[in-house]
Amino acid sequence: MKVEIQVPSDLSEITLEQYQKFAEINTDDNQDSSFLMHKTVEIFCNLNLKDIAKIKYIYVQEILNDINNLFDKKQDLIHKFKHKGVTYGFIPVLDDMTLGEYVDLDENFTNWETMHKAMAVLYRPITLDKGDRYQIEEYDGLDNADLMKGIPLDVVMGCMFFFYNLNNELLKTTLNYLSQEVPKELTTEQLQTLAKNGDGINQSMESLKGMLQGLNISLN
Repeated sequence: MKVEIQVPSDLSEITLEQYQKFAEINTDDNQDSSFLMHKTVEIFCNLNLKDIAKIKYIYVQEILNDINNLFDKKQDLIHKFKHKGVTYGFIPVLDDMTLGEYVDLDENFTNWETMHKAMAVLYRPITLDKGDRYQIEEYDGLDNADLMKGIPLDVVMGCMFFFYNLNNELLKTTLNYLSQEVPKELTTEQLQTLAKNGDGINQSMESLKGMLQGLNISLN
């Protein structure tokens, strides 16, 4: 019996949800294990686990190498993409982020398990499009964040590199802007949250650096 295998040839052919499933099992305990080998092929090639056992070992190794090679280069930021018939756009002006957007982004961006929530902050449906200039829907929380699990992984990777290269200074500037722009509207609890998030910026950037290095991508 022949098993038809569709190996992704680009990150755009892998969904965020697929990588989230992989990240969940890609632990230190599973490194170099046959379990991880089987699950990697199962997740990224959409195969049944029982069918993978029928594939020649040398072919499985080739598949794994092909998949690994997809993560060996940097990805540019993708400003627009289409998902389920809707065109999404990256936040046009980061300095215009609200406190709610910033907090939700900061809490979810450096964790693969919650990355879809971060993407729901950074990308929203475009309401007005004039070439390089466009507007997106106002932020309304994370109620529909699960929709972002199906977006292409190259979109996610582009954001990760964008924020890594942007470095800590922009995040600090954004935080200072927010604290100066809306001081009278913040409660004591919100101010404490804002300060806590500011203290955690460096830690967040280190977490992001670790996630990228975990993909064996050179950051130099």
